Amino acid sequence: MLAGRRGAGLPRLAFRHAGGAAARARTGAGAGGDGVPAQHPPRVLFHFLGRADAAAGGAVRRQPAGRRRPRRGLSRVACALLPLFDLLAKAVARLPQRGLLALGRVLAWLAWPLLRSRRRIARINVDLCFPGIDATARRRLADASVVNTVIGALELLRAWHAPSPALAGLADVTGLEHLRAAKARGQGVLLMCGHFTHTELAVRLLGEALGRSPRVVVRRHNNACLESWFERSRAAVYGPSIGKKDVRGLLRALSGGEAVVYSADQNFTYQNAFVPFFGVPAATLTATPDLVKRANAVLLPFWYRRGDDGRYHVRVEAPWPGWPSGDPVEDAARYMRELETVVRECPEQYLWAHRRFKTRPPGEPPVY
Repeated sequence: MLAGRRGAGLPRLAFRHAGGAAARARTGAGAGGDGVPAQHPPRVLFHFLGRADAAAGGAVRRQPAGRRRPRRGLSRVACALLPLFDLLAKAVARLPQRGLLALGRVLAWLAWPLLRSRRRIARINVDLCFPGIDATARRRLADASVVNTVIGALELLRAWHAPSPALAGLADVTGLEHLRAAKARGQGVLLMCGHFTHTELAVRLLGEALGRSPRVVVRRHNNACLESWFERSRAAVYGPSIGKKDVRGLLRALSGGEAVVYSADQNFTYQNAFVPFFGVPAATLTATPDLVKRANAVLLPFWYRRGDDGRYHVRVEAPWPGWPSGDPVEDAARYMRELETVVRECPEQYLWAHRRFKTRPPGEPPVY
């Protein structure tokens, strides 16, 4: 388990997989929330490619109104270095699993001072969601999740660039029969997941087991050069990605019988409702049932975690009984309850560095 070093604010390297069973034991099965309780990958790479991640609470230089200037110098440097970075990414993708996890922990230790804003957001979220555990355990959990976010950046490179033989034996995948049954009926599948730190690697592992990869919904990067590299990398594995604002593209894919990985657990400012997540009101998208209905698709829960031995456990579950219910708010609440249950299995692998509670109910103060 990760523990902070007094005074320095840096994590020690003597922990296993940034959490694991020890972290789960400290959180307790019922901590936080009383009963009722987003796909782009981990974006730690942006710290090294010239753009902070505002959505996850990263520091962004503010310009006076009307004087916003792009960080062209850093963007040009990042684009010039892309060929070298591409070679490094392919080398990292082929590392043995223990080596990749160890490298991620070392990079997290080296980058710890740069991740101050992410650590702050993660600690606030964990404090809100796990009030039933002591402050030391909450801080360790938050810090472990940040370390896992760095590891997740390397797992993303593995998802994009590892050859199939390098992934053999790396995962247990269950529930493929639900996907095959939907395909036999000619239905598209919305694979509903959450923002864990290794989502795209789980998608790749599911695709390897299934024989064809689901497509992914992603947030487009503002830098055209980086976005081009990201999309080339993704398209080689999953086929063309679908932009998070491309509703028509998502409907076309589902109506055409494709499987698409989708998550709705990030802060939404439109078509939302406040539903509990670990007992905290969270602005959550309510349009998902309508998407499924319009495409005549089926929603299948899609969950995954990394075990203490470094292997991945990926599962597709049967549709939730009674979903959709006809009440979009209740359907959003059902999704968040199901997600909360899964997060409790591996809380250190959830993306706590995202400002999940940025939008607040009327009259409630900001938490960040």
